[in-house]
Amino acid sequence: MPTGTAIRDAREQLFGAAERILLRDGPNALTSRAVTDEAGCAKGVLHRHFADFDAFLAELVRDRVARLGVQAAALCGAAGTGTVVGNLAGALSELFDPVAVAVVGLVISRDGLRGRLRETTPAGVPLLTEAAAMLADYLAAERREGRIAEEADVEALGPTLIGSGHLLFADRESGPPDTAAVRKAVAAAVDGYLP
Repeated sequence: MPTGTAIRDAREQLFGAAERILLRDGPNALTSRAVTDEAGCAKGVLHRHFADFDAFLAELVRDRVARLGVQAAALCGAAGTGTVVGNLAGALSELFDPVAVAVVGLVISRDGLRGRLRETTPAGVPLLTEAAAMLADYLAAERREGRIAEEADVEALGPTLIGSGHLLFADRESGPPDTAAVRKAVAAAVDGYLP
């Protein structure tokens, strides 16, 4: 795109370009030049909207974290319906879509990015930490419904489920696990707390 030509929704176009690169080529291929080339815009567009490339990447991750709000509301709204194992397995499958798995790989591989993200997520791996809290909130709602035992440590179960889920979904080459494998992992974590 020629210099001086306005583009609509530059932020979303740049985020979309970064996600496509992550999916296609992995975190190591993500550079400011690659993103602007993929978005079809001048390199200055990225720097007009973000202080530097790590600031761009931090906002990309924060945007992904913000999307959890919708999923969290839907998951907590499902408390008392369906099965606990089914709801959790569905949430993990939705959470660990290919872009989210690639974003986690990006966060893990870039020290500068993790440093920027510490401003909003002081501990843990951003996106995974917030997702663990989402699952813990859901489990607490199920406990209030009487579908999870009172003694269940939902604050520990959330990260346990996220760790198990990430291991299942992390292999970008073989594709996502089947539903039965996800349900089996969830059941192993929570069965002892179901009435």
